[in-house]
Amino acid sequence: MARSLNKVLLIGNLGRDPELKSLPSGSHVATFTLATNRKWKDKNGEFQEETQWHNIVSWGPQAETIATYLKKGSKVFIEGRLTHRSWDDPQGQKRYITEVVAENFVFLDAPPEGSRGGRPPVPPPPESPEDVPGGEEEDVPF
Repeated sequence: MARSLNKVLLIGNLGRDPELKSLPSGSHVATFTLATNRKWKDKNGEFQEETQWHNIVSWGPQAETIATYLKKGSKVFIEGRLTHRSWDDPQGQKRYITEVVAENFVFLDAPPEGSRGGRPPVPPPPESPEDVPGGEEEDVPF
């Protein structure tokens, strides 16, 4: 039995096009936001809806695939882990962010019309940022 678990499973739509950056080590990182929605009936029987926004980060070849094939509005399944980090902004203020580090993903949109199967195979899970030279050590606010 596992003593601890850090696992996040999300299905949602991209809130913006992924932003791909190259690190000095040559590795790539992609960041984007993902919107998930929840609908329910309140005590008065009225339908309510809530949207949650999640910051997603992906590393290595997976980041390149995400940046190439996903765009704002794309529906995707993300499996990953939750992380928190902080940095000092240019004004010296401490900033904090909570992110989901994508370990696996699945395209959920239908392939574009006229394509032959449309998408490349999903690459293997990326190296963790700790294993990527400069991954966690970069002081890059996303």
